[in-house]
Amino acid sequence: MNWSVIFEPAQLQLYAEGLATTLKLLLGSLAVGGVLALAMALALTSRHAWLRRVVGAYTYVIRGTPLLIQVYLIYYGLAQLEWIQARWDEVWPWTWFKEAFFCALLAFALNTAGYTAEIIAGAMRETPPGEIEAARAMGMSPRQVLWRIVLPSALRRSLPAYSNEVVMMLHSTSLASTVPAMLDLTAAASRVYSDFYLPFEAYLFAAAIYLVITFALVGLFRLAERRFLAYLGPRRT
Repeated sequence: MNWSVIFEPAQLQLYAEGLATTLKLLLGSLAVGGVLALAMALALTSRHAWLRRVVGAYTYVIRGTPLLIQVYLIYYGLAQLEWIQARWDEVWPWTWFKEAFFCALLAFALNTAGYTAEIIAGAMRETPPGEIEAARAMGMSPRQVLWRIVLPSALRRSLPAYSNEVVMMLHSTSLASTVPAMLDLTAAASRVYSDFYLPFEAYLFAAAIYLVITFALVGLFRLAERRFLAYLGPRRT
């Protein structure tokens, strides 16, 4: 055991850079994926059967294939197409595909969008009929019922399931280490291991950082659930 090497300034700086990349990937993928998931959830609960089938096929493929394969398909597949490479120096948005960070972020965003869309759509389908009937009795249009009653209620009730998705997404960002030129938290641990041959210390320190972030995320979601799901708790007599 040689923990003194891990706590040297150079190694701590390396871990800090990796942590920054990990957090950027996590927050970026959740933001982009969240917007896509909301649109897809509306499509999954749409009256149009063709729209439900198209988006349902997408979520099925996303949830049925490993995230690592999806990262490879975007970075080693899509980003390496000659048609894209011929345009990635001048034509937007293909210019982004020459950036390893963008390829990883795109893969993570598309992945979390598929899972989150099913979470939100499932919560929308489980909206209590009484809430919808009460809204209609007040004269709300179908669009008003969706945006004022169904969607806000579904987003609140999907918090517990979404918290698991966020934690899983945090852990999944470690797959960015498979992309060349990407220095995330796991890649930083791998570099320390290769430089000093300290596998136990290098990866255990990275695991401790992941654990701290996980505890922080779980705590934040617990506070959010207490705030937004208090009405679902047992009533005090």
